[in-house]
Amino acid sequence: MQKGKLYLIPVPLAEGAEKLSYTLIHHDIINKIDEYVVENEKTARKFLKAAGLAIPQSQLILHDYGKHAREGVDYNKVFANVLKGKDLGLMSEAGCPAVADPGAEVVMEAHRRGIQVIPLVGPSSILLALMASGFNGQKFTFHGYLPIDKGERTRKIKELEVQSMRERMTQIFIETPFRNNQLLAELLRVAKPSTKLCVAANLTAPNQTILTKTVAEWKSSSVDLHKIPAIFLLFA
Repeated sequence: MQKGKLYLIPVPLAEGAEKLSYTLIHHDIINKIDEYVVENEKTARKFLKAAGLAIPQSQLILHDYGKHAREGVDYNKVFANVLKGKDLGLMSEAGCPAVADPGAEVVMEAHRRGIQVIPLVGPSSILLALMASGFNGQKFTFHGYLPIDKGERTRKIKELEVQSMRERMTQIFIETPFRNNQLLAELLRVAKPSTKLCVAANLTAPNQTILTKTVAEWKSSSVDLHKIPAIFLLFA
């Protein structure tokens, strides 16, 4: 029997950004799938509705892959119908599944079982920020979160700055939104005045802001990033 496929289905990064997030193929794919792996059932159902789901929501099978469920997830159950020929969808809470996202573990499990993985086009905050930064898009690294410890964070910022200067590499990282202002202050304190910093906030939302300035220029600016989803890019 031919196995089904695992479709990686991107979702909007921001409220009201559906038109910027879904392509025509989304509508076709979600209306031939009735089983998904999701982080949050409520938001997953909302995303599917916005993408044009015609299948009654009561007919959907949703496997919980949230923070408290993924530790003991039963992959035999998750992929049971896929092995019988049915397709399965994977959605994250924002953007592209498996990119800075725990869904990568589901994808790896699909590969282990010989299941074809089909990624769909959609918004990635990392790539959107890089595109709009003006920095080197040929050589870049995404580091996720920088260390929480202040001393370690200072050393890491200096290390990234030196590496960027030496290799002409764009350094990309994020922070928990309620600590964004502290990270920005630390970057402005530690990095050289000539180093360039891009902050991309609320990507795809109506109030998105993407600003690239030198550290010296940032020091004379006033910006509040508290509790705002943001991506930081550094280029020395």
